[in-house]
Amino acid sequence: MSDSSKCLQGKVVLVTGAGRGIGREIALLAARQGAAVVVNDLGVDPTGSGADVGPAQEVVSLIESEGGRAIVNGDSVADPAGAERMVQAGISTFGQLDCVINNAGILRDSIFHKMSHDAWNQVINVHLGGAFNVSRAAAMHFKERNGGSMVHFTSTSGLIGNFGQANYAAAKLGMVGLSKSIALDMSRFNVRSNCIAPFAWSRLIGTIPTDTPEQQARVAKIKTMTADKVAPLAVFLASDLSREVTGQIFAARKNEMFLISQPRPIRSVHSSDGWTPQSLAERMLPAFKSGFYALDRTTDVFSWDPI
Repeated sequence: MSDSSKCLQGKVVLVTGAGRGIGREIALLAARQGAAVVVNDLGVDPTGSGADVGPAQEVVSLIESEGGRAIVNGDSVADPAGAERMVQAGISTFGQLDCVINNAGILRDSIFHKMSHDAWNQVINVHLGGAFNVSRAAAMHFKERNGGSMVHFTSTSGLIGNFGQANYAAAKLGMVGLSKSIALDMSRFNVRSNCIAPFAWSRLIGTIPTDTPEQQARVAKIKTMTADKVAPLAVFLASDLSREVTGQIFAARKNEMFLISQPRPIRSVHSSDGWTPQSLAERMLPAFKSGFYALDRTTDVFSWDPI
């Protein structure tokens, strides 16, 4: 591939959680598409414990072996000062920053009535807090340069639903609101913000139980959806190829791409005399009931095998 055909030629991209899984594949593809990459990874296990910059260093070494440019950053996205350091690392090393990809995450799954405050806070702080911290750290630089792209990783656990993930679902749906707000507030500075809901096998997905034949079959299907299938969409959204795309939610599922809907009114009723609880039950409920959403999970909505 010639330099002129690389969509990130001359760009600098920060990828959080880039030591393994989806983040790793994004960092590698971004470099192959011409970007200098800040490879951020704290090196924790899926629950957020421990720390090891080894995985991030392996990604940097691979990028450099292919002739690319990359640096390691081992800060935590949950730490505002750490977010500032990773952004500044890109600017000081490569002279600029053009895109942040908020991919870092942990899981602390638990059925809701047993979920601890610690499990709630840790997941919210890493996913939603981390996306804010890194995006906020980059915002002034993007404003001053009159351009930039932010890509946030949401999840169908938040967009649709899943068992035992109230903390993760709340954080991931919160990231959708954050992304839309960034898109609205920063469009005047040519800064774009979009979300991706990925379907891919990763260490986090690897925590799914496989105690029953149904669970085993589900995991077997997920394993066919490799992380490298998600990377092209993230790199596209990071690049100028998507210069007209902002405030959107996408999903990537093996060889399928989806544009996800956003909440809009679907039914309405009117009462010139106002409402009482009784009249709501008598008139509103029958009018709305056929439009109610079932207690769906992701597997109910995406019911066909990945293509």
